[in-house]
Amino acid sequence: MSRNYKFHNLEGLYFISFAVVGWLDVFIRNKYKDLFVESLVYCQKNKGLQIHAWCIMTSHVHLVFSSTNGQKPELLIGDLKRFTSKSIVKCIAENPNESRKEYLLDFFKKEAEKSSNVRHYQFWRHDNKPIELWSNKVIKQKIDYTHNNPVESGLVFKPEDYVYSSAINYTGDKGLIEDVIVFRMFDV
Repeated sequence: MSRNYKFHNLEGLYFISFAVVGWLDVFIRNKYKDLFVESLVYCQKNKGLQIHAWCIMTSHVHLVFSSTNGQKPELLIGDLKRFTSKSIVKCIAENPNESRKEYLLDFFKKEAEKSSNVRHYQFWRHDNKPIELWSNKVIKQKIDYTHNNPVESGLVFKPEDYVYSSAINYTGDKGLIEDVIVFRMFDV
């Protein structure tokens, strides 16, 4: 098993963040965020991903999730990262309006050369730190952190106004990903 994924409980609820190499602001373009959202929905429908909270920031992603169908969380996240890495890099390469194309692709290529298990382009950093969520207090803390990230970054005034997040689902409305499992915590 990779040193980067430390998921100990197959049925656990986890908070994970993963960032683009160099913390590059790739997700300033909706096109790239939309690709990531499509991948999340695909993993929900086909791979047993249960999403409890999510947010795409300019250089990183936060996710509170669990796995079903006996799917190992580390394999699920590995598949998600591998697929999104390839699809986003391809989209950057084919995007005629991407002013940073050469810079981004060159950066990803140089990062791949530093890694023994990446051939062409490295998009995501390897250092994930999954945290198993064990109490309502910790679950609420991580979901609030996830949803407040765009507010803290100055992108929006209220969490539910940020489109690329599940915060809207927690108000009772539908977001980009409709099948978010909303936690209703009482004694926190």
